[in-house]
Amino acid sequence: MRHRFTKVLLGLVLFTTLAGTTTVAARSHKSTASYNVGIVYSRTGLLSAYGAEYIQGLKYGIQYATNGTNKVNGNAINLTLQDDKTDAATAVNAAKDLIGQGYKIIAGSTSSGVALQVAPLAAQNRVLFISGPAASDAITGVNKYTFRSGRQTLQDIAAASSYLTGSGKKVVVFDQDSVFGHGNFAAVKNILGGKGHSVSEVSVPLTATDFTPFAQQIKNANPDLVFVAWAGTSASSMWKALDQQNVFNSTTVATGLPERATWKSFGDQATKIKFFTHYVYTAPKNKANDWLVAQMKKRNQVPDLFSPDGFNAGLMIVHALQVGKYDPDKMVTALEGYKFLGPKGYNAVRPQDHALLQPMFRVQLVKSGSGLVAKMLGTASSYATAPPIVAMKG
Repeated sequence: MRHRFTKVLLGLVLFTTLAGTTTVAARSHKSTASYNVGIVYSRTGLLSAYGAEYIQGLKYGIQYATNGTNKVNGNAINLTLQDDKTDAATAVNAAKDLIGQGYKIIAGSTSSGVALQVAPLAAQNRVLFISGPAASDAITGVNKYTFRSGRQTLQDIAAASSYLTGSGKKVVVFDQDSVFGHGNFAAVKNILGGKGHSVSEVSVPLTATDFTPFAQQIKNANPDLVFVAWAGTSASSMWKALDQQNVFNSTTVATGLPERATWKSFGDQATKIKFFTHYVYTAPKNKANDWLVAQMKKRNQVPDLFSPDGFNAGLMIVHALQVGKYDPDKMVTALEGYKFLGPKGYNAVRPQDHALLQPMFRVQLVKSGSGLVAKMLGTASSYATAPPIVAMKG
């Protein structure tokens, strides 16, 4: 969604295979003693940072769900990792190759564009597909063989709405004049407008370099909430303009909290913004999250924004195999209505459209030494953030 501020290079250690957890190869042999699972994700490309978080979380999730054995029903889980380079055509070719080899489970999809191209293949070939960090709402209900292990855009917006109390509030969406920006406005209007709030838009041309007039427009509108949907290198200047026009002093300004490496990009205004977030590792208090944090601490690491998406995928794959035993239709049935504890808390796969119901979080960044840490402000429950049910398309 918003989190396109930068391509962040995470250490190569994120790609290191956890000992005893997976077998990685460009092409993996099929064996009656193993379940073959294809992972098509962004190892390189625009969303490679997200892909790194996802794949590491996936390996930990499988390790957690199998008590470190990497086996289900006595069979090893054999992962084949394919790099889609954050490109839909590359992802489709990789998925077709894996399906041609007889793989019955495909997971990954860091990019929404990739997920929406791979999903039809799953339905056409009766293969279980578990999309990853891809946030597009269109993935939910796209077909009976497609699930998701992460959140969707509507859940982000519902989390933002938890900053509003009462009804009839005025909301301004501050965005860029782009498909991304207007898409966010439409989603906010759909969700918050449907709750009785008034939603308007202040849209900025992508070529703009002076954001002062737009910040003044926001202040003059006197909103109760400013929802910021922004991407790109102009973000720092934009936040500074809001501060200079005293927008932070007159209203609540909310936006999504991206991965940790980008927090400094908010500049001096970082501590004045109210964030809604998919995940920060200090927010949830449960045994799955505690285990993940403890395991990563051994490597001097901490979980990041999309670690839970991978971890959830690992739990979902293991459960599908335990019940469905590699039969796609049985695995689909096993996942419909599946409730499980992941790093974020309790998740539930809604059987009607395969939305993944999950908690979201409200946080604020505070200074800690020379850096920033996330301070919890509250949790938006999986019920409060549940997207509207959509009809299953196929």
